[in-house]
Amino acid sequence: MNKIKVGIIGGTGYTGIELLRLLHNHPKAEVIAISSRSEVGRRADRMFPSLVGHCDLVFSLPDAAILDECDVIFFATPHGVAMEGAGAFIEKGIKVIDLGADFRLNDKDEYQ
Repeated sequence: MNKIKVGIIGGTGYTGIELLRLLHNHPKAEVIAISSRSEVGRRADRMFPSLVGHCDLVFSLPDAAILDECDVIFFATPHGVAMEGAGAFIEKGIKVIDLGADFRLNDKDEYQ
């Protein structure tokens, strides 16, 4: 069986890096893209020593050309990011999981 291709948008925060660690050890998942606007070009294992020897992914901008190859994309981003970006992936049939607050409430004013 093929592995599930995973992308992580917002990979440098606690949630994103913990997700990377968990998925890296998952037998049916393959993280093929991890993004961070602030750490573009930096290897994840250089930033997070716990990943040394386990992960050689490089942070990139959230690039549709790479992310469109994913079966599922996780948003581990601040409020508002997933709301803006998830729709385009969903329209392409890519599963989206938002680990933030964007889709938890029906009324955005309840959050603010």
